[in-house]
Amino acid sequence: MPGPMAGRTVLVTGGTNGIGKATAAGLAALGARVAITGRDPGRAETAAAEIRADGGPPVEVFVADMSAQAEVRRLASDVLAALPRLDVLVNNVGGFWNTRRVTVDGLEHMFALNHLAPFLLTHLLIDRLIESAPARVVTVSSDAQRMGRIDFADLQGERSWSGQRAYNQSKLANVLFTYELARRLRGTGVTATVLHPGLVRTGFGAEDPGRIQRMITPFMGLMKSPEQGARTSIHLASAPEVEGITGQFFANRKPRRSSRRSYDEADALRLWEVSAGLVGLDTGTAGPLAQPRLDAS
Repeated sequence: MPGPMAGRTVLVTGGTNGIGKATAAGLAALGARVAITGRDPGRAETAAAEIRADGGPPVEVFVADMSAQAEVRRLASDVLAALPRLDVLVNNVGGFWNTRRVTVDGLEHMFALNHLAPFLLTHLLIDRLIESAPARVVTVSSDAQRMGRIDFADLQGERSWSGQRAYNQSKLANVLFTYELARRLRGTGVTATVLHPGLVRTGFGAEDPGRIQRMITPFMGLMKSPEQGARTSIHLASAPEVEGITGQFFANRKPRRSSRRSYDEADALRLWEVSAGLVGLDTGTAGPLAQPRLDAS
């Protein structure tokens, strides 16, 4: 018997482990045609085989290091060639590194991966999402956004660095991006929501942990499993009751107020324009995401 997501196609970025893999598995179990992204071909193929629902179609794999803009662009091209429709984009990829790192594009790594990658990928796939409407863009943020501040004078952390501060900023950027995206997509049939998955038991931040990551390690057993952490992502990607809901922040599958700073439309517009410049997008050209929307949400 076909599931409630039968006939729908979903792309989950960072789908080889943790919340992303659990999200992809949950949506495959609901009958969706699922595609995932990952950096390592072997790990991605293994994850795809494990995600595949019993009797369901194979899970498609796209390999890309999404901290690099050229790879995000190649990824989008590959997705457009392989997927004739795209009903849901789950911007799940992200990470934490306590030490400042720079990408091949000369950008701070967390800002590039956590914010600029979903910003650019969403732009590159938006026409396909609109063609497939009603469609959804779901972005995984964190309650770290509540401690975030967008430091426009030092977005890349060149003058002053803190891994946790940079992470908080990137997660606030996810929320500002989602709210601005929702404003610009009005009338297209594509919605944009953002979520906090909760404290989840994964290898997040383990490669280069900060003080907070080291502090919570002894309490890993009390944290959510990846499957529990994926529930809100799956809900926003699939649930009929959120059809048409846009520009909202969710936690535990329920709408919730995000931080006060996240509702600053001037900051959202400024971040959008700065981000477009950093990824080489022309905000003045025609298109569904081109023109600023200053009306109230």
